Amino acid sequence: MNEKSKDDIYYLCTMIEFVARETKNHRKDVVVHFSEKDIEHELEVAEVNHCLSFEQVSDEWIEQYNIPMGDFDSIKECNYTVPSVLAIGRVYQQLVLATAKAGKEAQAIKDVFSSFISDEISDFNSNVYYSNPDYLRCCYEEGVLLE
Repeated sequence: MNEKSKDDIYYLCTMIEFVARETKNHRKDVVVHFSEKDIEHELEVAEVNHCLSFEQVSDEWIEQYNIPMGDFDSIKECNYTVPSVLAIGRVYQQLVLATAKAGKEAQAIKDVFSSFISDEISDFNSNVYYSNPDYLRCCYEEGVLLE
């Protein structure tokens, strides 16, 4: 996989995190509005969209994909410094790259954001989001947080 593709995945993961925070949704409640084809399209246009503000792309996604407001606020309950959307986007990018089969990156994005690990990463009062990427991959593959 080339660097551009990795950057596009990073951008898309970051945008999903941004939209989830803006709409107060679990990350899985954002990606459920995207088909695999939609994600492939967003990966294709990521190079153009990254020149726009997160707010503009977020507004477009919310309207285009009919993403409703939710009541999950991962920021409000945080007792510590909230990690940036870029930092969390990188966590997701690493997990997607570690688990995606060649040519199936769009499905891997849907799978990762729809899994239990997404809510664990979104709990900013825990240490999960800054855990070792190999640990996160193993947890994701096992379907539980490992001790």
